[in-house]
Amino acid sequence: MRKVLIVGAGQAGLQLALGLVDGGYDVTLMSARTPEEIRGGRVMSTQCMFGPALQHERDLGLNLWEEQAPDVLGIGLSVGVPAEGGGVQRALDWLGLFDEIAQSVDQRVKMAGWLELLEDRGGKVVYHGVTTADLDSLTALYDLVVVAAGKGELVELFDRDAGRSPYREPQRILSVAYVHGLAPRPEHPDVRAVRFNAVPGVGELFVIPALTLSGPCDILFFEGLPGGPLDCWDDRPGPAEHLDRTLRLMREFMPWEHDRCGAVELTDARATLTGAYPPVVRKPVGRLPGGGRVLGMADVVVANDPLTGQGSNSAAKCAASYLDSIKARGDRPFDEEWMTSAFESYWEYARHVTFWTNAMLQPPPEHIMRIFGAANEIPAVAGRFVNAFADPTDLQHWFFDPELADRYLASVSPVRATPPV
Repeated sequence: MRKVLIVGAGQAGLQLALGLVDGGYDVTLMSARTPEEIRGGRVMSTQCMFGPALQHERDLGLNLWEEQAPDVLGIGLSVGVPAEGGGVQRALDWLGLFDEIAQSVDQRVKMAGWLELLEDRGGKVVYHGVTTADLDSLTALYDLVVVAAGKGELVELFDRDAGRSPYREPQRILSVAYVHGLAPRPEHPDVRAVRFNAVPGVGELFVIPALTLSGPCDILFFEGLPGGPLDCWDDRPGPAEHLDRTLRLMREFMPWEHDRCGAVELTDARATLTGAYPPVVRKPVGRLPGGGRVLGMADVVVANDPLTGQGSNSAAKCAASYLDSIKARGDRPFDEEWMTSAFESYWEYARHVTFWTNAMLQPPPEHIMRIFGAANEIPAVAGRFVNAFADPTDLQHWFFDPELADRYLASVSPVRATPPV
């Protein structure tokens, strides 16, 4: 039986571990925190998982919260511009529907539950932080070591891939609050949807229906341009001040979302988070001082800005891709050539996510604003764009190139009848 060590207990590491245990591998996973510590800790992320990523979980029997989590039916886009009398008003506001439902589960709930599930299914879990020196002594004991911990010193084992990483600094300043009591959007009161609000020169606000420790909730997630008015979190405010500041910023820049917040309160005392990181792609093989080689996965090797909501989805797809590559290897050694090949198989998908996310971090070109304007009038355009969150590979065919975009918009625009002579 082949022995695999996975370091990191996030979406990617746990999903891969559970898939390998199901496939008959001897799996050890190292987690810095116990399930109890995870449940009692601070929120770790935002997330909204779309149809294909959710299917990877179903295939492994990991969809433990599917009945409790709110069904997210689409994405609404609102673009704010300065109003004549001051403030901000909406220039665009539309809703596109998914082909398959999406869901969001607080990672405190999911990762704690999956750790317990892994042990129930026969995987070994070691609750201990891991240093480079620890890893150096462990590699000889396993056929394959995978690093799935996207933060900490282990990430430094993996060199930045300059050809695939255009940014060296954070492109957004991030702020998160999980809340209860948010009222529905009055335009679509019966449709739970992610709300993507953009104000040029300021940043974005995402509102994401989710499931947390205390039940259904919503996530208020700001992405602020560095140096702008949403870049105001360096003081790391306490929970109450964090929520108050969030609401003040919403009232100023996204008043249509603030109108829903009359009864809002934090879900718990650890329901806020701030941070920033530069988007980066790293080389997939880490070299240890003693000569061992380890394979990086998910955020370790491809860390995109969360602007396009791809983090947990990409982690799920990386885990599924690596699982296939490991199984296909059979009894042959997991050498450096294989590690590079396994990553490149995943990169065939991940490159589309990276290109799209990096493009969306810049001010939208005129043809993309034409697309968003058309989506205001043509449901098919809105639907195609929002379903690209589930499958970003479709965007290459119509979204990035002005000629392809215009050709697509012409194909879906209503045909005007020629008036009689």
